[in-house]
Amino acid sequence: MAYRDAHALQRALWAAGPGADDWVLALEHQHVYTAGVRTRAEHMLVDPASVGAELVKADRGGDITYHGPGQLVVYPVLSVPSGPGATPSYVHELEQLVVDALAELGLPGAGRLPEHPGVWVGQGTGAPRKICAIGARHSRQRTMHGFALNVTTDMSMFGHIVPCGIADKGVTSMAAEGASATVGEVVEVVLALAARRWGAGRPVERQDAAGTVHASRSPVPVLGAPDAAAAHGPSAPTGPAPALDLAGPRPALPVRDGARPVRLLGRLAAAGVDPGAGLPVRARKPDWLRASADMGQSFRSLHKTVRGLGLTTVCEEAGCPNIFECWADGTATFMINGDRCTRSCGFCQVSTAKPLPLDPDEPARVAEAVSRLGLAHAVVTCVARDDLYDGGASGFAATIEAIRQRCPSTAVEVLISDCKGDPAALGTIFGGRPDVLNHNVETVPRLQRAVRPSASYARSLAVLSRAVDAGLVAKSGLMVGLGETEEELYGVFADLAAIGVSIVTVGQYLRPSASHLPVARWYRPEEFERLAATGRRLGLAQVVASPLTRSSYHARQAADLTPVLHAPAVAR
Repeated sequence: MAYRDAHALQRALWAAGPGADDWVLALEHQHVYTAGVRTRAEHMLVDPASVGAELVKADRGGDITYHGPGQLVVYPVLSVPSGPGATPSYVHELEQLVVDALAELGLPGAGRLPEHPGVWVGQGTGAPRKICAIGARHSRQRTMHGFALNVTTDMSMFGHIVPCGIADKGVTSMAAEGASATVGEVVEVVLALAARRWGAGRPVERQDAAGTVHASRSPVPVLGAPDAAAAHGPSAPTGPAPALDLAGPRPALPVRDGARPVRLLGRLAAAGVDPGAGLPVRARKPDWLRASADMGQSFRSLHKTVRGLGLTTVCEEAGCPNIFECWADGTATFMINGDRCTRSCGFCQVSTAKPLPLDPDEPARVAEAVSRLGLAHAVVTCVARDDLYDGGASGFAATIEAIRQRCPSTAVEVLISDCKGDPAALGTIFGGRPDVLNHNVETVPRLQRAVRPSASYARSLAVLSRAVDAGLVAKSGLMVGLGETEEELYGVFADLAAIGVSIVTVGQYLRPSASHLPVARWYRPEEFERLAATGRRLGLAQVVASPLTRSSYHARQAADLTPVLHAPAVAR
């Protein structure tokens, strides 16, 4: 995870204030040097770019340090007491957790140096070596940042700085000290200790967004959530969700012909989903997933407008089952920046091919369509354009401006890609001040790599966090029926609510073709009702959940029902 994305996510969780849920983020960073508030410029010995890293100023204490692959970085975002001595006490808690973890992992004897924060080995040899840096922030009874434990880290990256501003002492890693633990194994020990130390006997919910799940993990209660449907098919009985044994043998991949998604199925298997247990591609849909076709005058009029202006709609490109209902209601979701996507997600039927150059007249034509259709709420989305320097952000900004100039009373909702998390690109979109900023997480963390391999759950949370911080109404969406459990969905709801997302959509995944991910099961209407009720109980202002719900389905109605859209403006 990029450091800047982790920082945006931390800030959003921290802003929830004292008394909010506690969170522990465990991750690895891309190569980065972070400079704390006491960093001296001369402690960066080379140009970071020359060694494949970036330099970021951090709002934590301490001097400069390095983060990168092979290093476990842990960010606890906790509500803790304030007052005299509270910050040193919290730092000692972090140090002790690492000391205990190292002892359990075969490195006893680690400890503190009175004059330097962090965890050290070799204190009695006269040559102490820092194995873990501490860089915590404690303010407003809430914590940010945390510690970085060198596991299998490339220690040469520390040679380009004066680590933590300490020139006369060395740094080391678990591997250099003879410990054979992997990062994944260290994760298990550290998170178990963290749960005991900060869980205080309360239910602890854990989700993994990468391949660090091991046999020591066991399911735990989640927020008192109702039982989830555990079996496949339209008449699935209810009961406890099955334990996910992600450490055991992977399900064998069925033999597939050339049209089947072998790579996607392999990713499903790696996430603990048996790809052979999915519903057949021609499986009959239950009645509640059958949409009626209405090709009346309103539908034909909108179709003529879209075609006449040479526009693309995601309704057509993504095969949305609601196209007849929405178009008959005079509502369409315009897709800008062309119709060729640079990514290949496992669920989406939008064309993946080399994109064509942008059409500079497209924003004006979208605005013309909005005007002709008399839309009170316009939705604009895009294909991913990783080939562009800004990920297509300027196209969004131009389209928002064109609609505002032509139809000043129309509310504008945008459904954006992640723009690779680039703050400048996202800032270009945010600067257009859309009425709703939508970015979909699509699925639960465990299934991210199978469903959207070019994106990430962590980056998506960071995008939404930045949108909320910019004062925008944030919205996100998920599909169900890919092999997730209801408890995992509740965890996503909790994440989205914690960072300030207001609106969430939840709908049934429908397989576009045999070359896409299989459907694991059909969710029943009453299950969607339960999901919506739980999402609202977890703090989401509006949850639109039904079998045929899609990101833009009833977008105007969802926005109208969201209190934050109609609340008085507040200073941020």
